[in-house]
Amino acid sequence: MVFKDYYKILGLETSKINLQKLKIAYRDAAKKYHPDVNVGDKVAEERFKDINEAYRILSSPSAKRKYDRIWNRNVGKNINKNSEEDKRIDMKFSDFLDMFFGNSENKKRTTKNKKEFNNGENIETQIDLSIEETFYGCNKKISLKTIGGRLKTFDVKIPAGIRNNEKIRLIGQGKKGINGGKDGDLFIKVNIEDSKKLKLKGINLYTDLFLTPWEAALGTKAKIDTIDDIASVYIPQGISSGEKVRIQGKGYKDGKGGRGDLIAEVKIMVPKQLTAQEKKLYTKLSEISDFNPRVG
Repeated sequence: MVFKDYYKILGLETSKINLQKLKIAYRDAAKKYHPDVNVGDKVAEERFKDINEAYRILSSPSAKRKYDRIWNRNVGKNINKNSEEDKRIDMKFSDFLDMFFGNSENKKRTTKNKKEFNNGENIETQIDLSIEETFYGCNKKISLKTIGGRLKTFDVKIPAGIRNNEKIRLIGQGKKGINGGKDGDLFIKVNIEDSKKLKLKGINLYTDLFLTPWEAALGTKAKIDTIDDIASVYIPQGISSGEKVRIQGKGYKDGKGGRGDLIAEVKIMVPKQLTAQEKKLYTKLSEISDFNPRVG
């Protein structure tokens, strides 16, 4: 076991700090190594534990004084000396535990470590959600069978703007640990399903924009449903099926306060049934127009 440098763990260069500076350093370090940001990263998980341990000791004035005293006495300027000196420092760490946790606690930890404990396994499942549910955020219930065959229901908060295939972590809701080992976690993978009107790719949304032949030929101002309102878009004359119109800032949330774009693909629709007047006009148009899409 190594005598930990709590100041270094929190990114501090000196022990001469006030509580405000300590809190800022703790928040920055905890945010960087938080398990929710580093899913499945065991190194980050251990670093997060060290960060919390460091803050717990250094935020207590009496514990900080004791820590500083034993650090200066046993490490001090000799921190970079040879391995024999490092061994001497390591041997002092039991005294360090006694100082903060007491003899009884240290013995309890030692006895506990002699047991063969195992951490519980993580469980992973999937939840299917609509684009609208993930865009706005929602609360969902998910039910899973336990090892004993019982049905356990979890309340899951879906944050607004969660991305496709992201995982929501429920700490301690996985399989139970053995002999004091910590319980595993439950990871819920989010699957965002396309709707009839909208499809999601990255942070952009895709939809269809249906136009009449005369709107496409003459140009028009069309209204289109976005995920949260109705937008008006200018359609230039002569637009063809398959061309795309981009509406900036009307896509999916990017997680940084912004949004992607809404991309509408033009589809020119021809009436399946014509009135006598419409048929007459189309016939007249075919007689006077030289346009032939199959040439050139």
